[in-house]
Amino acid sequence: MKKLLLFIFLIYLVRYVSAQTVAPTAIITDSVTHKQNSWESQPGNGHKWLAGGLALAGMSGSLLYLTHTTNYQYGSNFKTVNDAANWLQLDKAEHVFMAYRTARLLTSLGTRAGITPQKAVMMGSAGSLLFVTTKEFLDGRNAIPGVGWSWLDMGANATGIIFFAAQELTWQDQKVKIKFSALPTQYESALNTRADILFGESMPERIMKDHNAQTYWLSFNLNAFGAPSQIPPWLNLAVGYGANNMFGPVNNVAYANGQVVFDRTDLQRYRQWYISPDIDLKKIKTNSPVLKTLLTALNIIKVPLPTLEYANQKLKGHWLHF
Repeated sequence: MKKLLLFIFLIYLVRYVSAQTVAPTAIITDSVTHKQNSWESQPGNGHKWLAGGLALAGMSGSLLYLTHTTNYQYGSNFKTVNDAANWLQLDKAEHVFMAYRTARLLTSLGTRAGITPQKAVMMGSAGSLLFVTTKEFLDGRNAIPGVGWSWLDMGANATGIIFFAAQELTWQDQKVKIKFSALPTQYESALNTRADILFGESMPERIMKDHNAQTYWLSFNLNAFGAPSQIPPWLNLAVGYGANNMFGPVNNVAYANGQVVFDRTDLQRYRQWYISPDIDLKKIKTNSPVLKTLLTALNIIKVPLPTLEYANQKLKGHWLHF
């Protein structure tokens, strides 16, 4: 929940600062670097300093928030971990998503402050890398067993940043977006107790921590890839990845004081693959700054629509998949 609240806060911050300054001739594109607005026409570096201050405050505040409101335990020794097998790699998809979205937000903030498009992409990408690297460094100092600096996490972070920057520098557009969806699962009593320990008890915590409930998506804009003109500009096709029956990072066994306190090895951990239509909310035309802000904030979420799922060598359909 903390990560989601941070992203929504930053999105609203960017939109609040710029909503009233976007010119009527704004280019209709999903690029975060090619929007004409009145910031760019105003002389001086005041807006650039403001943008830098907002970015620094947002990133610094989020790191302080994460380390002071979680079970973070600072240790004197720096350690690394090999978490390649954890959570069927769904946590790596989360890292890709977070780094990608951070780069997008910082770049958008820069362009609205009047920074040139290419420089804004480079600065936004560098800012995202700095942010996620700092977070990973803090993990390396975390005294909690099993937590540490992960080179695989850093690889996933870099993937998300490159995925954003490559599209922006090549196409000046985000033709393929990384999105997220989640729907908390109602577990049986014994599993719910374990889920409370791992993922938290509230619905917001479950949404952001329960990897069984999460799906990460690549959402392709059909018009951007040559679809017929009759296809609405907001219609996307998304492919998603999820996993299920995970009640521990590597297996479904937990120990306390050398004793097994939880054992559900009878539950097969498995991957899930999805394909579904999606809606690019930013391409829905509206003249309302408030609605634009809301659509921008919600566009990180894959819209629930009919979905095909492939898992355990079986194909099944869902009228709606969150």
